[in-house]
Amino acid sequence: MEKQRPLTFPSFFAETVRQHPDANALAFAGEKPITYSELDQKIQSIIALLEKLQIRRGDKVAILSSNMPNWGATYFAITFMGAVVVPLLPDFHPEEIGNIMSHSGSKAIFVSRGLLAKLGEVKNMHLSFQCRIDDFSVCHPDGIVSHYDPLARPEKKYTVSEDDLAALIYTSGTTGKSKGVMLTHKNICFSALGGRQIQYVDHNDRFLSVLPLSHTYENTVGFIIPMMCGSCVYYLDKPPSPSVLLPAMQKVRPTMMLTVPLIMEKIYRNRILPSFTSRKPTRFLYSIPFIRKRLNLLAGKKLKKTFGGHIKFYGIGGAKLDPVVEKFLIEARFPYAIGYGLTETAPLLAGVNPHKVRLESTGPALDGVELKIHDPHPETGEGEIWAKGPNVMQGYFKEPELTRQVITPDGWFRTGDLGKFDRDRFLYIKGRSKNVIVMPGGENIYPEEIESVINNFNFVLESLVIEKKGKLVALVHFNQEELEKKYQYLKEEVRQYVEKRKTELSSELHAYVNARVNKFSRLQSVVSYPQPFQKTATQKIKRFLYV
Repeated sequence: MEKQRPLTFPSFFAETVRQHPDANALAFAGEKPITYSELDQKIQSIIALLEKLQIRRGDKVAILSSNMPNWGATYFAITFMGAVVVPLLPDFHPEEIGNIMSHSGSKAIFVSRGLLAKLGEVKNMHLSFQCRIDDFSVCHPDGIVSHYDPLARPEKKYTVSEDDLAALIYTSGTTGKSKGVMLTHKNICFSALGGRQIQYVDHNDRFLSVLPLSHTYENTVGFIIPMMCGSCVYYLDKPPSPSVLLPAMQKVRPTMMLTVPLIMEKIYRNRILPSFTSRKPTRFLYSIPFIRKRLNLLAGKKLKKTFGGHIKFYGIGGAKLDPVVEKFLIEARFPYAIGYGLTETAPLLAGVNPHKVRLESTGPALDGVELKIHDPHPETGEGEIWAKGPNVMQGYFKEPELTRQVITPDGWFRTGDLGKFDRDRFLYIKGRSKNVIVMPGGENIYPEEIESVINNFNFVLESLVIEKKGKLVALVHFNQEELEKKYQYLKEEVRQYVEKRKTELSSELHAYVNARVNKFSRLQSVVSYPQPFQKTATQKIKRFLYV
């Protein structure tokens, strides 16, 4: 680890500006980036605005915004002056936003134009001001408007220490109530430095950002790391649909990207796999291992071109990647990499670069981080993953009892994830301890493993395995659009036929899964679920809503 500078945002950013003042820093895809020296001036001018608006050290300031260059500039301005940033996920419900603003005691909020309507629905939000992050225009509750001066400089000088609180991050969570995770400058900077040791990054790299900056995975790995290294980060000005993302990748030609598993899983199931299995001759050839590997290698070359032709690090995190999809990526020689972490650890705990990946492993622990399996099973070696290191949070804001439940007196953080190590200390995640289903005979069932089998069945978009009266039931969301397309020749009868076909598919899927899992993991029934499941920012299904 680098130790010559304090582990704070202003310390590292000042060094980047010194080394790379004219390097490109932030931009929308297709637009001219601002340089690091220009970004530095923008940060200083926002600090000056915050001073004028009476924001002080330790004050909480929220950001509710889609990704844009001004998001990062605002994040740095707030934290450089010793205030605390409260990033809000754009898909938070207005009631959640109101609860978080109240719980955090945020004095102000920066909001993007497209999310203003959400604030209009928030009740009892006591703010000193709202600021439009798109242009930094300010509105006070009493109607007085303050003006932003892009050339202004702060009146004061600020010193930030490593243990100062930098961010208060409210998790969307898959288990219900959001909690405010307290992360210091040291927590986040240490995690970012660990990420740099996994994958070399420098001022020649171009990041294309598609995940919300308010999530700690994208924030640390996709923003803080490039800002440390003088890289350029590009954003999309619209949601990342294929019609937006594909042209952006050709314009930016990213060398680095971060995604969640769902994105690559959709690419594989909707585009790559059908190209090999839609016709009988190619389906037969694809079933032969050495031919499949050659075909996957060709598909990998095409996939790299789709991503702009320069991709060298495609990070996947936030949830478990389907092993079938990961096996394709390995055979395609696509430069994917797996990481593991949690909001509470800022977020990285383990990771590996594309040259060292192992099927279904998240890699070894970061340098300076200790990982252990607590109370491992004597036969399987599986148990809860515990972590210790400088990236472990201070605790949950205003929740000392919850903090004591997850951080032991000697500093070990209980992740709630189940896993095991191989002989080289590579970590393998089995699932969340809260998700484990204990059957009447005492068998532990990992629903994620059964869902992985289900999701590789034809026309399945996503699934959720739950326990009902001691039996396993699969809720399955089928691809209605693809089914209708397949049977469109039936014209008026198509919808009735699709519903009939979904019933048949459920029966076929039931037999398919039970032939591929152990006897304890066999399904009692398969139920077609009409709507997509509600998800977190990293596209994990919110299980607590369905059990």
